[in-house]
Amino acid sequence: MSELPDHIGWTLWRASQVWRTEFTQAMVAEGHDWFGQARGNLMVHIGPKGLRQGDLVDRSRLTKQAVQQFIDELVADGILMRVPDPTDARARWVRLTALGEAAMRDADRIKAEIEGRWRKKLGSTAFDKLDALLRQIIEN
Repeated sequence: MSELPDHIGWTLWRASQVWRTEFTQAMVAEGHDWFGQARGNLMVHIGPKGLRQGDLVDRSRLTKQAVQQFIDELVADGILMRVPDPTDARARWVRLTALGEAAMRDADRIKAEIEGRWRKKLGSTAFDKLDALLRQIIEN
């Protein structure tokens, strides 16, 4: 079998995987085992105010059934809660519980720690340049 092509797409993907692995391992080490499971991937989409469950399906690009199952599990674990949508009796909002908010505070701290290690490894100037370039790509 030949080697995979080497291009920026693979480099970005591998860098993303390094970040995610560091982050996930640290969250699991903090006692948030569910972050190491597929359902933990939903958390990136749920901000402090929460969002409609249907919007979570759209943002996560998962099936309704998968999102429903993951939310059910996170609700059972006390991480998320469902609340009625005041504007649509058929819809539900998904919000963080106090336990979920604590986990997200741990996540923010861990992300800052990882960023600090990467900044030290690359140097502040190079890190800031990398950050600016990646933001430029995202915004365009």
